[in-house]
Amino acid sequence: MHVVGIDGHKKTHTLVAVDQLGRRADDITVAATPAGHAQALKWVARFGQVVLAIEDCRHLTRRFEADLLLAGHAVVRVHTRLMAGARRSARERGKSDPIDAEAVARVALREPDLPRASLAGPARDVKLLVDHRRRLVRSRTAAANKLRWFLHEIDPELPVPSRGLRRLCVFDLLDAELDGHQGVVAEIARDLVGECRRLTVQINGLEVRLRRLVEALAPSLLDIPGCGVISAAVIIGEAAGASRFKSKDAFAHFTGTAPIPVWSSNKVRVRLNRGGNRSINHALHMIAVTQVRRGGEGAEYFAKQLARGKTPKEAVRLLRRRVSDRVFRALIADESDTQPAASPADLRLSVAA
Repeated sequence: MHVVGIDGHKKTHTLVAVDQLGRRADDITVAATPAGHAQALKWVARFGQVVLAIEDCRHLTRRFEADLLLAGHAVVRVHTRLMAGARRSARERGKSDPIDAEAVARVALREPDLPRASLAGPARDVKLLVDHRRRLVRSRTAAANKLRWFLHEIDPELPVPSRGLRRLCVFDLLDAELDGHQGVVAEIARDLVGECRRLTVQINGLEVRLRRLVEALAPSLLDIPGCGVISAAVIIGEAAGASRFKSKDAFAHFTGTAPIPVWSSNKVRVRLNRGGNRSINHALHMIAVTQVRRGGEGAEYFAKQLARGKTPKEAVRLLRRRVSDRVFRALIADESDTQPAASPADLRLSVAA
């Protein structure tokens, strides 16, 4: 069986087929268009049953991945950091698209547990909406910070509540106050109030939409103490399906809550894992901190760890790992309750429609 490595780019994709010993059999470069994808599928069919390994640059290869999956091929993703060793060990020096594609294929031969690609589902919609909301919140924060300076210049005693520049009633009060002022500063301040209002309406609408999606995809997440709609949406979007993880430990490694071993001889020692998915790690941290603040099971566990001599940071890290395990169980339970995915033939018909 051959392994086909794929190096994707904006305009072209380069495919290199290698045998089980890592020897190059053939290569081809196709256009990153539907016609080019069809040409690549016809070329891949020459090798019979193959495994397709693609460099993990989904913003460039997502459409190609979908075409390969709809054609019934198994596709694995290769992180770019894994290619460095394969490229250094190659006999051909330099860097080119065929060299990179061959390195991708050799990594797939060497690494048996690479993540498998799958067709995008509702979880990707959640992730896109969460990312869009994060951008809007960042824009509103920048506009609100600038607005506060102008409001201070207009009237230093003008009361603006803390975190008030995200509430529509506060915007109404500011509009009424600024109507009595003239000049460029007041004009810009009115524009910034309007911008903050518009962004707030968009953000609130996205939160309502995310709540509906979360309640449909993973309602058990909302039953976890301290887990709100936004944290649940981040977890759903970033995890992209808990069934792709073989265990809760693998999920904890993905979320960055599993410690890294750093020991030799007989004394077991670990250190903080600063890797993993930082977005989902932050969501788990917020859930853990909220549990400690509100009391309950999480607060009791936190107090128990402090009594054992752990520092507050260490106790929160341990609680965060417990939250990760509970989130994994909730995701698995919710996925088992959903309907089975559509067959490739049904998906092909839906895409054609």
